Amino acid sequence: MSEEDLVPLSPISFLEHAANSYGDEISIIYDHNVRFCWRQTHQRCLKLASALVNLGISHNDTVAALAPNIPALYELHFGVPMAGAVFSALNTQLDTTSLALILEQLEPCKIMFVDYHLIDSALKASEIMSHRKCKPPLIVLIPEYDQESSFLVKDIPKGILNYDEVLAMGQKDFEALKPSNECNPISVNYTSGSTGSLPKGVVYSHRGAYLNSLGNISRFEMKQMPVFLWTVDMFRCNGWCFTWAISALGGTNICLRSVSAKGIYDAIHLHRVTHFCGSPTLLDMIADAPPSDHRPLPHRVSVTVAGVLPPFHVLNKVSQLGFDVNIGYGMTETLGPFIVRPWKANSDGECTKLNFVVSDVVDVKDPESNESTPHDGKTIGEIMFKGDALMLGYLKNSHATEKAFRGGWYRTGDLGVRQTNGSITVKDRAKDIIYSKGEAVSSLEVEAVLLNHPKVLKVAVVGKCDQCLVESPCAIVKLRDGCSASVEDITKFCEDHLATHMVPRSVVFGDLPVNSTGKVQKFRIREKIKNNEWCDSMN
Repeated sequence: MSEEDLVPLSPISFLEHAANSYGDEISIIYDHNVRFCWRQTHQRCLKLASALVNLGISHNDTVAALAPNIPALYELHFGVPMAGAVFSALNTQLDTTSLALILEQLEPCKIMFVDYHLIDSALKASEIMSHRKCKPPLIVLIPEYDQESSFLVKDIPKGILNYDEVLAMGQKDFEALKPSNECNPISVNYTSGSTGSLPKGVVYSHRGAYLNSLGNISRFEMKQMPVFLWTVDMFRCNGWCFTWAISALGGTNICLRSVSAKGIYDAIHLHRVTHFCGSPTLLDMIADAPPSDHRPLPHRVSVTVAGVLPPFHVLNKVSQLGFDVNIGYGMTETLGPFIVRPWKANSDGECTKLNFVVSDVVDVKDPESNESTPHDGKTIGEIMFKGDALMLGYLKNSHATEKAFRGGWYRTGDLGVRQTNGSITVKDRAKDIIYSKGEAVSSLEVEAVLLNHPKVLKVAVVGKCDQCLVESPCAIVKLRDGCSASVEDITKFCEDHLATHMVPRSVVFGDLPVNSTGKVQKFRIREKIKNNEWCDSMN
């Protein structure tokens, strides 16, 4: 077979397969009255793609969306690339200024689909763009599916289309525009912007999305026709690529406009959910739910989280409630979790660390020499990835792309060590690790210990320099409601569980600054410390 005979890989092919193989099976469930089968979803996506072409969308144009996890957002993940365009699902928590700047970067972004709850943000962002002499995208309003909620949107300017009207413009016999090259872009996903700068646009290819979607089937141990509950935002790495993976298996998507412990339990009992995933706050949500929500599960349910892990007692409680907890490690640039491992309640320490097995596509390397670090459990290096299921690069930022892939491996910015048994332990972000008296202190490890303090709700640890420029750990602690603690209480707890050089020398009680995705902004904490804004609270 010659290269000319090869068919470009693209996840849009999964939808046609689902329509042919699982046509009458349920594809999407939303609320109590909205259900589609795979044949209907396929037809709706073809009509959407056809309508987009009729509206002037052409090859490599960008179509954006601002919406929660609703059926329309799922359909856009297929309809947009089937029209030959690039899709960008945007963070629903963005402020209007950031939204406007991102839309400018996505230029030419010709159309933006907007949920009716978020139309005010979209209109304000469009106004900002107009003042900056940038052409805002055409807005398509997504009403609620009962067709009665659109009256909630007042004073809609002329020219705004309706999602259902757009679908009606399309033809269901439209032939999807498959990519001529599998390395063409399929989507742009934005990083969290946790460093204080504008989030970077991360470009995914059709090939990368296809391979990562199939990788999810193995990585998350999914069988034919799973029932997937949408608790991870579809705007995060295209829902960790589950938007496409579920169609490959003919599964059922349970869409949730908002996530709660009750909603999770209800969906499990009503629809026999098999998998859900997202940030570790899901585990806190389940563990902290009132006893009335903790109904016995009809079967074990797989939940995968990626991010800073909650304390042992939370993980253990969720496991005892009937959930199989899995820990994922990855980032936007790796199309979501690159590695997933089961969580086992084997000890209070190791089970809350991020450990995973080294392979030919994952390594810990010296960032200067690019040589692998020894298997000694102590030599710190940078965790690096390579392989097909990685980003193409950063949108309109070749310098950042070249820097990220310097030496042929993607540099995560995370530090780790290779253990004697071949596994890798994540230590910290390179920008967050603390060097106290010549010894490396993982802020993540100190935070993990403090989260086990019964009075601590949230914590962040950063480095703080004294007058002699000697760095030491500083803990910013948010206590649970109704609890009180002293600096001595916190430091004594750390002394009982940590080596001396890892014990915080300073403790601050207060709220933690977070960004729109809920990530703690340590750069803001360091700025506050540098400006002595918290000096009166420190020990």
